[in-house]
Amino acid sequence: MTYSETVQYLYDLAPSFQHIGVGAYKEGLDNTVSLDKHLGHPHRKFRTIHIAGTNGKGSTAHTLAAILQTAGYHTGLYTSPHLTDFRERIRVDGKTIPEEYVVKFVEEEKHFFEQLKPSFFEITTALAFNYFAWSGVDVAVIETGLGGRLDCTNIISPILSVITNISLDHTGLLGNTLPEIAAEKAGIIKPGTPVVIGETNSETLPVFRQKAQEVKAPVCLAEEQHIPPELLALDFQLKGIYQAHNKQTILACIPYLEKAGFNITTDNIATAMAHVCELTGLQGRWQLISHKPDIICDTGHNPDGIRYIARQLQEQDCRRLRIIFGMMADKDVDTALSLMPTDADYYFTQAGVKRAMPVRTLWQMAAEKNLRGTAWENLPAALEAALRDAHPDDLIFVGGSTYIVAELLETIRKQPEQ
Repeated sequence: MTYSETVQYLYDLAPSFQHIGVGAYKEGLDNTVSLDKHLGHPHRKFRTIHIAGTNGKGSTAHTLAAILQTAGYHTGLYTSPHLTDFRERIRVDGKTIPEEYVVKFVEEEKHFFEQLKPSFFEITTALAFNYFAWSGVDVAVIETGLGGRLDCTNIISPILSVITNISLDHTGLLGNTLPEIAAEKAGIIKPGTPVVIGETNSETLPVFRQKAQEVKAPVCLAEEQHIPPELLALDFQLKGIYQAHNKQTILACIPYLEKAGFNITTDNIATAMAHVCELTGLQGRWQLISHKPDIICDTGHNPDGIRYIARQLQEQDCRRLRIIFGMMADKDVDTALSLMPTDADYYFTQAGVKRAMPVRTLWQMAAEKNLRGTAWENLPAALEAALRDAHPDDLIFVGGSTYIVAELLETIRKQPEQ
């Protein structure tokens, strides 16, 4: 099989949450345990850091990986979803897993997959752990896919657990209240293993404390830590205003990594924070795509993420704000729309996945929130319209969904260079 045929085979064998949503979710760890045993328990061959949370876990995971690799450690990084290439999910020292490794792994194991019938994410997780072991990484930063307690990454025994924050997202799977969702995320807290909690509130903190007490895990509340001023003042390449919370969480992790034996200097942290995107390939976090007009994208897609985006959009100094916006139908679209600025020209659209909110429905819902604009059947058409209308001093923002941002990046990539 070619690489593209291999990836298509995986999608056909086990449709992903990325494409079909809840129907792809398999609760429980039975398949993961079977895959892990079949492959010889690869995750036991390297140390891990486990990261969960509603928002910020991707930025936190990438930055911690950047810090470790800058400090000279052979570092794996497993995140999801990908934006333009499946291989983005699995990196070693910032480099994506080779196409030939993906092909070889699937060809060798496809008979076992077809018997077991694992989910797409279960296969991907097994591939990541296998590749990290084969590569001989010193440490791997592992981001949960969904939740924590029953997430298939939760077979690892990490040296540090991190929970960035809790907000209402994936309520159909994780629970309808903040304590219920917190309980699922708290499932990554392991016996005796320190856990850094990025943000808490009166509903989630008791859940974390109770779980940590049950398993005798030391708890660090990042919000309460005194971080040295020289570290807080370091330049962070990720410019979204919500990154201040992630920065505090990341820096609160450093003493625990040092206690675990990692030698990390201030220079390592400074270099990693200033160059996290180049070091790890991170994209889509308040990312400036081009100038005149400025095009900025962000993958924030639930009310908490969009609240920060809307606030940052209001602070932009531009002639006119133009927003290309699409969402998934299984998100809290009504609340998200109510948070978006009304003083903008909107170009509503939909991603090319089954979960996408139909653009006409989104357009009608937006009109009820006094968000005025036009409807476009796909991202390239919406982008073309926005660019046609824009003055060089305007700002075009693209967001509402990870998949909208992914299609923007793919559209930009395919454009011929000027």
